[in-house]
Amino acid sequence: MNIYQHILLAIDFSEDIQFLIERANKMAVQNDAKLSIVHVLDNIPMPDTSYGTIIALDDETDNVLLEQEKNKFSQIGTQLNVPENQRWLIWGSAKEEICALAEQENVDLIMVGSHGRHGLALLFGSTANNVLHHAPCDVLAVRLKNE
Repeated sequence: MNIYQHILLAIDFSEDIQFLIERANKMAVQNDAKLSIVHVLDNIPMPDTSYGTIIALDDETDNVLLEQEKNKFSQIGTQLNVPENQRWLIWGSAKEEICALAEQENVDLIMVGSHGRHGLALLFGSTANNVLHHAPCDVLAVRLKNE
C-alpha cells in the first residue's frame, strides 16, 4: 500500500524550483499518487473580480505580471503532466490558501520548498513554516539551496 494518494505541490518561482519539482514528481511516482500544483499570488495586486480568488488559467487579461505568472505556472504543470483541473492559481495568503485547498481536495501530503531561513526571517515566518503549523495533512518541506 502506498503512503500517499494525493500530493499537493506548492510552488513559487524561485531559481531553485526545479529541484522541488523533481522531488515532487519522484514522490508521486513512488506512491502512484495523484499530483496537483498550486501557486498563490501574493505579490500582484488583485483586480476586482466576480469569480473569487481562483484564477482561470485559460482567460487572458490585460495584467502583464499575471500573464507571466500564468505562463510559468502552466509550463510547470505541463512539465509534470498535471491535468488542468488539478492546477490552482490563487490570490491570497499562501498559508491560508494552501491549507484550505489541501482540505478541500483531500490532499494527504503538501510539498513545499524551504530556504532554511534563520534569525529575523524565521521569527517573522515563512510559507513552509506557516503551512507546516496549519496544514490538515502531512507536510514535506524540501530544503532548497541558499540564495
